[in-house]
Amino acid sequence: MVADPDRRRRDLAKIHLAKKQLGLDDDTYRDMLWAVARVRSSADLDFTGLQRVLDHLQRRGFKAVAGRKPHPGRPANINSEDRGPLLRKVEALLTDAGREWSYADAMAKRMFHVERCQFCEPGQLRKLIAALSYDRKRRAG
Repeated sequence: MVADPDRRRRDLAKIHLAKKQLGLDDDTYRDMLWAVARVRSSADLDFTGLQRVLDHLQRRGFKAVAGRKPHPGRPANINSEDRGPLLRKVEALLTDAGREWSYADAMAKRMFHVERCQFCEPGQLRKLIAALSYDRKRRAG
């Protein structure tokens, strides 16, 4: 089987996450590696060894948590030259308020009759930022 370097990195990360989640000290961890795969370091694991170690850790109670997207609905043009800084400011205000991008999209639709805030012009984004800033002050006071 051809080894996929990205998968190997993900599997090694899972092993180290499991070590932390299960509270294994270094000696116990290395003893486990030796007992399961006959290596003293996870860097020496081949594909089969990685799978054996992961299976063993899961039998011992390790539960991998799915990664979360940091900001659901994040605009694709958040790194653009003209709108990027304004969209990042909107994102910061949304994060501060504990809101998702759908909230900003609804505001853009109501204020400017634009489907999503990523389609707003820079002037419209400035007005959206002002509205979110006003909301922030209202919540603080």
